[in-house]
Amino acid sequence: MDLRKQIDKIKPHFEKGGKYEKYGPAFDGIETFLYVPNHTTKKGAHIRDGVDLKRVMMIVVLALVPATIFGIWNIGFQNMGEGQSFWAYFSFGAIRFLPMVIISYGLGLGIEFAYAIFRGHSVNEGYLVTGLLIPLIMPIDLPLWMLAVSVVFAVVIGKEAFGGTGMNILNPALVARAFALFSYAAYMSGNTVWVADAVADGVSGETVLGALGGNIMPNTSVMDMFMGYMPGSVGETSVLMILIGAAFLLFTGIASWRIMLATVIGASLTGLLFNAIGSETNILFNFPWWQHLLVGGFAFGAVFMATDPVTAAQTTKGKWIYGFLIGVFAILIRIVNPTLPEGMMMAILLMNVFAPTIDHYVIKSNVNKRKKRLQKVKA
Repeated sequence: MDLRKQIDKIKPHFEKGGKYEKYGPAFDGIETFLYVPNHTTKKGAHIRDGVDLKRVMMIVVLALVPATIFGIWNIGFQNMGEGQSFWAYFSFGAIRFLPMVIISYGLGLGIEFAYAIFRGHSVNEGYLVTGLLIPLIMPIDLPLWMLAVSVVFAVVIGKEAFGGTGMNILNPALVARAFALFSYAAYMSGNTVWVADAVADGVSGETVLGALGGNIMPNTSVMDMFMGYMPGSVGETSVLMILIGAAFLLFTGIASWRIMLATVIGASLTGLLFNAIGSETNILFNFPWWQHLLVGGFAFGAVFMATDPVTAAQTTKGKWIYGFLIGVFAILIRIVNPTLPEGMMMAILLMNVFAPTIDHYVIKSNVNKRKKRLQKVKA
């Protein structure tokens, strides 16, 4: 059966004047997800390009695949220990991770479709990425109902309340994590939430930052930090897999290398400063600056969160400032606030709020420079 023919057959019922005209936006969303739209812009000045929002979102999803596959494998590895086959680890991880993905996409897209029908506009593809990002940055043992509430809050309050895709000022995935952290703190921290089915006196699931937050130097090797053989959020542990995704995003021109590099520079300089100061009471002061780049959600945040084109700075100079301050605040929060050893989430959300201000002053500065040049020419 030709799916395209079947869609064309029922399409008139969802168009203007059709029996189900009200549900046209939902039908259009499903159609554009399955097929490239067969219509073009008729009026106005628009950029003609082969890349649309759906393609951009799918490229980001593809870039997330390496970290996702490794994260699923690592769920099983952390639970079962050494000595099992790849498929044993992967199948265990998939059983635990797939329900999180189903809930994230099911609830999130359901709300998106409901808002599209209510407002009478097309369904945006922005949630294709957010729906995968949310479970990737959550602890694997987070109860599914808590994940569901966090998804609803992120989509309704963090996104749709501002007008939907392209209008939100905060990264929706980080809004979901922040909501879960402050609402269900006991399920978002500690040494039992990062490993599936871990118990306090059984499997040790303490993360590197968790140990450092307790003023204990972790015994995790640098290679394990880089490869990701350690507890943590599903998609955030393997720096190698994240770098593969980053290379793909940079090759396709989707993400900003300026933001990524500026974030690393800001974090490195801040880490170096604290290493130089040192402390006998806070071990995080003495944690090697370059190892800060390998642990927690720093790498994942720098590549997939900070570069979000909607919530990041838009000007060239603004991207450098925006990324640099994210790196600075991420390490600053980690070191000076023992209750939040993972500072990347807060740093990005903070700079999301200030991104428009940064762009405003960058543009204002450029305008003033041009005015001065004009005055010189007239003189």
